[in-house]
Amino acid sequence: MKIDIYTHILTEKYARRYVEKASKVAGSVEFRNKAVIDLEMRFRLMDRHPDILQVLTVANPPLDVWLSPEDSAELAKIANDELAELVLKYPDRFYTAAACVPMNNIEAALLEAERAITQLGLKGIQIGTRVKGEPLDLPGFRPLYARMAAFNLPIWIHPVINEKLDQDTGVFSWPFETAMAMYHLVTSGIFYEHPEIKFITHHCGSMASFFAKRIKWTMSAARKDRIGQDAEEHFRKFYNDTAVYGNTDALMCGYAFFGVDRLLFGTDTPLGGKFGITYETLRSVERMAIPEPEKEKIFIENAENLLRLAI
Repeated sequence: MKIDIYTHILTEKYARRYVEKASKVAGSVEFRNKAVIDLEMRFRLMDRHPDILQVLTVANPPLDVWLSPEDSAELAKIANDELAELVLKYPDRFYTAAACVPMNNIEAALLEAERAITQLGLKGIQIGTRVKGEPLDLPGFRPLYARMAAFNLPIWIHPVINEKLDQDTGVFSWPFETAMAMYHLVTSGIFYEHPEIKFITHHCGSMASFFAKRIKWTMSAARKDRIGQDAEEHFRKFYNDTAVYGNTDALMCGYAFFGVDRLLFGTDTPLGGKFGITYETLRSVERMAIPEPEKEKIFIENAENLLRLAI
């Protein structure tokens, strides 16, 4: 068995309600991808790899992009109820799910994270790299990070479009957004405040591993405080998926920087599903020049340990 830590879905009622509240969202890539919404199509894609269990995350765009704080809170509850139902109904398909939280309504986000984890049994939350264009180090978000640290469950981070950047369908802007989210979290001192807090990045930690030495020397020189001196080690504390579209060299770079215990199999399915994204990601991990037991860690054991579930 393998666990795909990062797969995307738009549940039926949630998607319908989102379009009712903000019709423009129907034009987004995720809403136009039938496999993200159509469960039967998803199952047909999954049948190609019957040994893979999926962890579900709600697909972009985040609620705060289009909705009011009140509507965001309403839709987050709808999404999480549906996610929990899917996990219970299809245990041979879905391992667990990350809860949707309304980041533009932090009081509601705290309540919904609590409900989703303690009542629905979900195993973490997902947030975007920015909230209404603002970075993740704002003081108002700290209570949610503290709550998740207390739960000892991860926070998935997914890149979102920054309207001030060139619109390149996420080719370079999304990795940049992920790297900047990591930067803001590190320099905010979150890993001092909560040493065991757990974040999962998409696309293998973005640019962090490639620019490891730049992080070490530039941040140490530019920042005279303790954060600057420890920045490289704090960047290493992120967990990261393998969704680099079959690029084994990129995985080896991530492996060298983060270590095997911080890598988890994740594919970005079903986005790009018809192009064999799951197959290519599988092969990219299998081609890694590492011991077979370490590949097992990436494929299954790290996810089991992080989410505190066993198959």
